[in-house]
Amino acid sequence: MNRKVSVAPMMDCTDRHERYFLRLISKHTLLYTEMVVDEAINRGDKKKLLEFNINEKPVALQLGGSSPKLLSEATKVGEDFGYDEINLNLGCPSKKVEKNKFGACLMKEPNLVADCLSKMQSVTKLPVTIKTRIGYDNVEDYETFHKFISTIKSTGVKTFIIHARKAMLGKFTPKQNLNIPPLKYDYVYNLKKDFADDEIIINGGITDVDQVKQHLKKTDGVMIGRSAYHTPYILADIEREIFNNENILSRQEVIEQLIPYVKDELKKGTRLNQIMRHTLGLFHGQSGASHWKRYLSENMCVRDADVKKIDHIMDKIKYNNVENSVGQSV
Repeated sequence: MNRKVSVAPMMDCTDRHERYFLRLISKHTLLYTEMVVDEAINRGDKKKLLEFNINEKPVALQLGGSSPKLLSEATKVGEDFGYDEINLNLGCPSKKVEKNKFGACLMKEPNLVADCLSKMQSVTKLPVTIKTRIGYDNVEDYETFHKFISTIKSTGVKTFIIHARKAMLGKFTPKQNLNIPPLKYDYVYNLKKDFADDEIIINGGITDVDQVKQHLKKTDGVMIGRSAYHTPYILADIEREIFNNENILSRQEVIEQLIPYVKDELKKGTRLNQIMRHTLGLFHGQSGASHWKRYLSENMCVRDADVKKIDHIMDKIKYNNVENSVGQSV
């Protein structure tokens, strides 16, 4: 699987509608689901949690949990649904996640993590990967981090996605944990030197294609997070400059191709704003982009039952050349 560039799993962001939208922009970037808890998969509505559009592929399922049994069962279900990879979350720093014993707090228990990963790999032919931080709280020395990765590697896992910040458990909010702990890219670069035969992917604070190019000189892949959500058309630059693909849709064409998907989803009961909220940043950096955001914000929360109004909104979006005249009223 090509993991040269991927979009990070992000709660309340990388749902199936976001992934479908991003796939219209980039054909090669690997996409990840939001973190899905193993127990929810085993006890809940599997179809609602895991179903996705075949056009999203390649797409990886990220799991959260700490039970070898539940994680292995969820892994098998994920494989059956057609995902291309199963990823274990070892980096989420929220209090809720820590209370339920998964995410970054599992860095404290490398042997338990190893048991989970071994069990997960035993039930699937899919690649099983991990996404982790470089440390937690006051534990951030490279030696401990190296030892943690070595323990995981012993299970047969060969792909390591590293958010190059430590996690401050209980002290900072998840948002603060994305900004306050300093980035230590050298930890990831050194890890690649020490584990030359394994796939090392870097994550954290990466916002443009030039940064992607620089990181690719020292790692095997780059995972982009918030910048891919807030400025999604960055993936067009990546598609062109990293994957050498010139067959890229314009912003206008992306919206035009999204409309049939929107109308089909509305028939299934999906609310308009559940899809269109992901497109707010599509025209970021373009003249008049604020008009695009305002138009969506004012219109995408209409009642789903008002079909005529929804059709009117979508037709206005489609037939106005929003890429060239986004500053005008749409």
